[in-house]
Amino acid sequence: MSHMASGTINQYIQFVERVFRTCQGETLARLVSLRDEHVGNRNLRSSDIATLVEGNCVAPLDEIIIAHLSCVKALYMKDYEEAYEHQTTCVACVVRLIQAQQGENWNLPLLYTVSLDLRLVALKAEAAYPSNGKILEKAADSLLAGFRVCVGDTRTNEPYSKKIGMLTIVNQLLKVYFYINKIHLCKPLIRAIDSTNLKEPFPLAQRITYKYFVGRKAMFDSDYRAADEHLSFAFQNCHRKSIKNKKQILTYLVPVKMLLGYMPTKRVVCKYDLALFWDLACAVKNGNLRGIDQVMEEHESFFIQAGIYLIVEKLKISAYRNLFRRVYLAENSHQIDIASFQAALQIMGHDDVDADETQCIVANLIYDGKIKGYISYQHQKVVVSKQSAFPPLTTLC
Repeated sequence: MSHMASGTINQYIQFVERVFRTCQGETLARLVSLRDEHVGNRNLRSSDIATLVEGNCVAPLDEIIIAHLSCVKALYMKDYEEAYEHQTTCVACVVRLIQAQQGENWNLPLLYTVSLDLRLVALKAEAAYPSNGKILEKAADSLLAGFRVCVGDTRTNEPYSKKIGMLTIVNQLLKVYFYINKIHLCKPLIRAIDSTNLKEPFPLAQRITYKYFVGRKAMFDSDYRAADEHLSFAFQNCHRKSIKNKKQILTYLVPVKMLLGYMPTKRVVCKYDLALFWDLACAVKNGNLRGIDQVMEEHESFFIQAGIYLIVEKLKISAYRNLFRRVYLAENSHQIDIASFQAALQIMGHDDVDADETQCIVANLIYDGKIKGYISYQHQKVVVSKQSAFPPLTTLC
């Protein structure tokens, strides 16, 4: 297909139609991809694209070609708003085409490609003309039309069902919803995927992407066990050479593991350039509240950008538990003065903490099951259980 990088527009149209007639889905997808080499062909940036295309190929293929080449031209002119409009039209035409071709799914790669390109063009348009996410939200509406075509194909038998395309489109939608911070819109999509009755599993690469986003959603919903399960699947199955993707997954998996009581190894976090988590883990393990504050202050922008600042903040609860356990071991008694816990907090940088605040922290740890015992307010002591006074964090949550 390299000759499309320099051929005439008529040659391009003829080639697209021939590929379409012979049902070559992957090749057709490349021919309407904004990331293919033919996009650099200046011959395809005609001033009268519609006239050249109309009448030379069947509908709605002609509309797809017109929308695609118009988008290519707009991108060349750096008119991202117009490019977005043309790509939206392209997606709508592809959805109509796929809907009309019942009983076959060779054309799904075409839907995948135009859907991905729409999201990328929408990001460019959003950057050029900030709309507080409205451009991307409209793009999501167009993507939903493609998802409905896939999920609605209930009469076609496998392996020709369009339902196999659900996950790829859902992943594009998940990326949009996370980007515009409308994670609640992910719920019906996740429910649709989880309830599918396909005998053949979705492609592994798409399952990894899906598990990554579902894991992140579970993390924000404070369902840390589910988050661990999904993110672990994504990390373990991600290609070992995909260092960037593995690092992205670990950015969320490591704090989730830490909340569940599993501390990362130095070798793993350093391998993926996430040594800050080793410093954080050491501080949490030792109950070093001052150390946690230092890590959070030094890497504040990273935690905020990743959307995990509040998750990391929750690790202080585990640090309180570990600090108080050290006090318990040092005193070697099941009756510990509140003042001892207060002194430990002050040593760790909480200089202005008083007895009431200390009692509140202890009470919350007892409520969460991180300490087994009760507070004797009359004697200003914490009475802990003689058996497993500080249950392992791995048994909680």
